[in-house]
Amino acid sequence: INLTNRCNNACDFCIRQNKVGIPGFSLWLEKEPEAGEVIAQLDAAGRGDVVFCGYGEPTLRLDVLKEVAAYVKSYGGKVRVNTNGLANREYGRDVVPELENLVDVMSISLNEASAEKYDAVCHSIYGPAAFDEMLDFARRCAGTRMDTVLSVVDVISPEDIAVCREIAEKMGARLRVREYSAE
Repeated sequence: INLTNRCNNACDFCIRQNKVGIPGFSLWLEKEPEAGEVIAQLDAAGRGDVVFCGYGEPTLRLDVLKEVAAYVKSYGGKVRVNTNGLANREYGRDVVPELENLVDVMSISLNEASAEKYDAVCHSIYGPAAFDEMLDFARRCAGTRMDTVLSVVDVISPEDIAVCREIAEKMGARLRVREYSAE
């Protein structure tokens, strides 16, 4: 489910930097959907499990995300959120308790092994502090019933992937190494 085109990062490797979508599909939204619109589409599609991701950061539409996720949970569906982990910074509060009973899997883009490297690749509007903000969000998620996954793209060095694996393991999260695709 794509809720927005907006993002508070501008990651070098993100396909949104140079593509309009994936072959056969434009991912750019003409308008941000309201919860009722998304729910109607879910009903028309036969319901099911959902993943909040897309060209934008889904937590920038936190209220819509929570309403749709609650609907999915009401019929027994599973919910995954793919996020940059900056929601707490965005809202100036800990939003993890608001998501804990609505999200089954929280997949957080770790992207790099240090704040300096993260900032050089992710170009967050929050600057170098974004790395620690993201890690704090991840720790809070890992401390709940949510299955917490940190992810990196395989374009970083094997040494940095090893550091990222240690970061994930220390907080009780899993590390997922995603394959880079220019498509």
